[in-house]
Amino acid sequence: MEYNAFASLAHFRILLLPVGAISRATYDRWAAEIRTLENLRLSDIPPGTKDEKGEHIYSVFVARFMPSPTSKGYLHLCFPTHPPPSPHYAMSLFRPSHFPLGVIGIASCSQTDSLFSITAEFNAAVKDLFPPDCVYPLAKNCFVFEEGDGTTNLNLGDHLPGLVIIPNMMGNKKENIETLLADLCSNILAEFATIITTLESPLGNEFLNASLFPSLPSAADLPRPLVDDDPESFLRLPSHSSQPELSLAPPRRGSTPILGKRIPSTGAVPPIGPARQSTLGVPTSRKRQSLIGAASSHGRLFKVLGDFFILAGRTDDATIWYTEAVTLFKTANDPVWYASALEGLATIALLEAWSGQGLQSSIGTSKEPWDDISEKLDQATSLYARPGPLYETGQRYDLLAYLYAVATLRHGFLLFATWAAKGWGPLAFTALMHPGPSPYVPPTLSYPDSHLPSNRDRLSSISGITRSQMAAVISQAHGPWLLHLGHRERIVILESIAYLYSSLGYHRKEAYILREVVGCIMDLVVCAREENGSNHPSGAMVNGMGPDDPGAVAIKEFERSAGNESMINLVKHICEVHGINLEAVLFVNPAVQSSQDKDGVPQDANLDDLLDDPHGWPELQIGIIREALAVAEALPDPPSVVQFSLSALKSLHAVLSDDDQYHMYYTSNRALTAAKRRGETRLIEYWSGRPVVSLELLRPPPSRLLVENPISLLARQRSEDAGKLSQMTGPFLYTPRKSATARGNTLVVKGETLEFELTLYNPFVFDLEIQSLSLSTSGVAFDTKPISVVIPAKSYHLVTLSGRPLEDGPLVVKGFHVQAPGGVSREFLLSLETPEEEERRSRRRSAVGCESGRTKYGGLDSRPGKSGKRSSTLMTSSSSKRIVPKYLECTVVPEQPLLRIRWGSPTHGAVMLYNGEKSILRLTLENISNLPIDFLRLSFDDSTIAPAQAALAEGDLSIYNAYETECQLIHQPVFSWNSEQEDTEISPGRKVVIAITCTGKVGCTSGCIFISYGYLHRRQSTLSQPRETFHTRQLSYPVLVTVYHMLECYNMDIFPLSVGDREAENAPGNKWQELFKDVEEDGWCLFSIDVRNTYGLPFEVTLERVQKGAAPASTSCIVAPGAMIRMVLPLKKVQLPEEITSQAIPMLSDRQFVVDKTKLSTEGQRLQRELFWYREELFKSVRGHWREADGTRSGELSFRQQRITLHMLETLRTEFARIHLELFRDGGEMGEERLSVPRKGGTYYPAPYEFVYLRMRIANLSLQPLVLTADTAVDPTDHVLQEGALSDLPIGRLESGEVRELETPLCFVACGRFHVQVEVWAISPQTGHARVGSAKLKATVREDDSQ
Repeated sequence: MEYNAFASLAHFRILLLPVGAISRATYDRWAAEIRTLENLRLSDIPPGTKDEKGEHIYSVFVARFMPSPTSKGYLHLCFPTHPPPSPHYAMSLFRPSHFPLGVIGIASCSQTDSLFSITAEFNAAVKDLFPPDCVYPLAKNCFVFEEGDGTTNLNLGDHLPGLVIIPNMMGNKKENIETLLADLCSNILAEFATIITTLESPLGNEFLNASLFPSLPSAADLPRPLVDDDPESFLRLPSHSSQPELSLAPPRRGSTPILGKRIPSTGAVPPIGPARQSTLGVPTSRKRQSLIGAASSHGRLFKVLGDFFILAGRTDDATIWYTEAVTLFKTANDPVWYASALEGLATIALLEAWSGQGLQSSIGTSKEPWDDISEKLDQATSLYARPGPLYETGQRYDLLAYLYAVATLRHGFLLFATWAAKGWGPLAFTALMHPGPSPYVPPTLSYPDSHLPSNRDRLSSISGITRSQMAAVISQAHGPWLLHLGHRERIVILESIAYLYSSLGYHRKEAYILREVVGCIMDLVVCAREENGSNHPSGAMVNGMGPDDPGAVAIKEFERSAGNESMINLVKHICEVHGINLEAVLFVNPAVQSSQDKDGVPQDANLDDLLDDPHGWPELQIGIIREALAVAEALPDPPSVVQFSLSALKSLHAVLSDDDQYHMYYTSNRALTAAKRRGETRLIEYWSGRPVVSLELLRPPPSRLLVENPISLLARQRSEDAGKLSQMTGPFLYTPRKSATARGNTLVVKGETLEFELTLYNPFVFDLEIQSLSLSTSGVAFDTKPISVVIPAKSYHLVTLSGRPLEDGPLVVKGFHVQAPGGVSREFLLSLETPEEEERRSRRRSAVGCESGRTKYGGLDSRPGKSGKRSSTLMTSSSSKRIVPKYLECTVVPEQPLLRIRWGSPTHGAVMLYNGEKSILRLTLENISNLPIDFLRLSFDDSTIAPAQAALAEGDLSIYNAYETECQLIHQPVFSWNSEQEDTEISPGRKVVIAITCTGKVGCTSGCIFISYGYLHRRQSTLSQPRETFHTRQLSYPVLVTVYHMLECYNMDIFPLSVGDREAENAPGNKWQELFKDVEEDGWCLFSIDVRNTYGLPFEVTLERVQKGAAPASTSCIVAPGAMIRMVLPLKKVQLPEEITSQAIPMLSDRQFVVDKTKLSTEGQRLQRELFWYREELFKSVRGHWREADGTRSGELSFRQQRITLHMLETLRTEFARIHLELFRDGGEMGEERLSVPRKGGTYYPAPYEFVYLRMRIANLSLQPLVLTADTAVDPTDHVLQEGALSDLPIGRLESGEVRELETPLCFVACGRFHVQVEVWAISPQTGHARVGSAKLKATVREDDSQ
């Protein structure tokens, strides 16, 4: 499609026409050669026409527009490819530059071609292109280019005029072509004189002024001349010098010259005779005959003269005639012709500037050189906008609208070329004079960065012309008057407007105009289809059959897709300007796609849509999408329909209505089916975004879970506390490395089925069909089968994919492959939601928010992906801290055995026990795999472990309570198993029975038995790298436990055992005689505890002494329901070494850095440790048992809940100094030895008012020598007399094992009961005074001893 060049009024149009069977390449080559001749010097044009012999004939008749040999101007040639539309032939006199003045046929010939047929085809083609009544073309010629070796017959004689053969052997063909063009232009200039001669007559001038767009009168409208002697005498020319003679009166009607015969195609002008008849075409209809014959103005005639002179390159003559015409038009009401004359003057100003004549006149003026031209064009545009009175009954609005739009665009091209050339200069002249089929693009707009706003601003600053000023002029060409134009003219005007808007950077305005261009073209397509459909309803003929023949098939003989592709590209550009990406979904070649997949390059990484900000007005975008779909459907172009629909669904589904989504989806399905039917081999990309929201490996059944263990575990000896403190295996309360290990790779087994759960999401209002969905893995071979799924509208959907690893090693699940119906498979990578990935996304969101808030991108730079600075900034910031994504990783291990629990002894998995009772549970295990089991280990869990571990983890317990809690977990487990008595090897298919001990424990409600097993001693592929780990599986057997709490212990105490108590218990007939028979006088104490029966059955309770250094003894009694009894048991006092009592309270779980929150002093800590260690020694010496009174069930009785006091500690602990007290009296006057005071049951009976002697025997039982003192106290002290002091009695230094006696006289002066207590203190520089022993004595004073 040609454009409206600024200097089109001076362009000498010559139509190029292919003739005969010339190939497209040959025609294009010679047409390009001809188009290089854009300018012809006037001096190179022959001064006259050629006769039949080829000789130039010069006459006054033809010399009017002929240049002289010394002329310095140029003919500006233009070579269009098609003639103007037929409605424009009404402007044949108004604008002769709009029509082809000549026609050049381009043909090729060889030995088989006929030159006569080429001539006939050329003449027929010219006749078909132009109407029979058309004035143009004024001359024609056919250039035949010889092909081959030059053996074509060139002897034509005189039979083929108008045909020129250019031999192949000719060296410089361009010069020959230039000469031929000069001859053709000479003939055309001669025809100008013929036309002007006709119009200069009074009748011709009246025809010229008869209508707004007059036509040349025919010969029938002109009177025949009366005298035909001198033809040239009737040519009433105003002047031979081409100057107007306005003073001359109009010639008489009889002197009107007769039109000459049309010039032959060879250019020869025959002599003018009386019988000459013009062949110049005229309209058949008469144009307002009432105006013919009236006196008319010569303004239009002068304007036509100016048009012909400007075409002839004679700008000086054209200026004179245009000026005269403008002078006349100012007084006449003829605005359209007035405006055309102003356009001619503007064109002449450019021609003079181009030739160098107008540059000198512009120097030194304050106005810009182009201001005068701009003013003339502005005035012409205004005149076109207000045409004068109606010259016809029907106004030609189409031509008026066309002239107005062309004048406006001429003004716009003037400003644009000056702006792009940085001012008025040669570059601007070149752009304005360019006659090519497409506009000339200046270098300032053709380099890579020319589209930047800074470049446009620089051009405006240099040239002084702003973009808004140019846009204001260009916008005047667009309006409702364009609807009067034909489709072709409208498309040309709109394309020119769009080109200017695009070059100025107003892309939205350009897109708005291009939408109208698309509408015009589609109107032509639809109209042509309707016309063709009415003429040929059944299409083309097939195999000679007509359209109505049965079995006829409508086909296209050839199909060209260039037109459809151009329309589609135009629609895509419009959508891109409005922020719509119609290439979001592409068609791909399956072969290319498969090769890309083999290269290992992922098609899609983790999609991050942060940079794809919404752009544009959604309502407008939806409307444009509908238009694009309508265009693609009307062409028709099914692949584009599919691409547009799916791209819109992918990028604009958030703003599309439900009806639009339904329509686009089902339209794409129909179009895809049609494309396949028409042979489309390409496949569509997956378009609906990433459908999988999350991917998760389903946890296998607990019986198939794998546990990775270090190989060093096999070397450890299984301890009794294994499995009791599983959460406290490390020395620290929290171990980060342990947490990291727990988050390691998932272990899976080779050959076993893995299940992955995928969460799918469909954001559309229709059900989304996925033809194939499969996993994308790397590492070891993985066998998986794709599935098809339909995701419901706007909902989440869960699907499960399964597969089997075929090898052992690392397996990485990187994402998934998804394929839509009729599309290619696409890989989506799905990384794990790690804290690093979330932090990266958060940083990028912050960067996007900061960038969008701080910087404003104007115009189309704000479109997604167009703001290069913004994208590069964000990509640089993200790449500088690139984080490698993490995917779901699995470690495939070799095949593992499989074990199941065949049978369990607990009924319904429940056990009922008494507190402390033990029961045996038996489980039958069966190996159901083909691999043996050589590793078997049991661990246990119950409801009491978790609270105890939680209390230990919190750290709020004291050291004493923490030890008790750990002791219950380790030494009093609910379940236990002796692995030494069981068979731990199970061959395939074999069954074994294991026995587990269950102990009743208060507070336990449930438990679980875990059976870990594996195959360790398997063959290895290599021995160079020993195994560091082994894998086990685990079975669980839950047990419901019910424990009855029937016996409770209270008030544990330890009393000192005196001699009287021992004698009373050993009395004949006493039931405790057997228990106290081995109890000595000193070094024993009495253990007592209360036992209460809270159950409904009687129990027999037994206390057993298992003290080291003492004979075993026990005592039993039956405790009735609801009763409480006190049980006693004599114990031998113990003394623990200081090395033991000074040790800290141990931690059975090996925890470190446990802070004691009691804040005790040093003395308090020493006392606490002594209490702890003596309590442990006490529980080692005493054991409790129970059994049903009338049954066989039995168990242990625990004393761990009882506490020991300081009094109990002093009683249980052996003294460092043992004290033995006795009372003696004098033997009488004869000097006998002292006699023992009578004693009974451990009580002495001294007489009153007599002195007795308190003898103290003190023995050092410690391993070190002691310095001792003694304190004596008698209660009541008021009735006792003593000799000397009773306190701080010095005993002296006693070595280890040494015994020393002291005596103190006492006198009881009253009857009654007296208590005597002696305490022994050790004196040490380190500890000061410390009590190391004490003793008591009871005395009853009576009047008469016989009582």
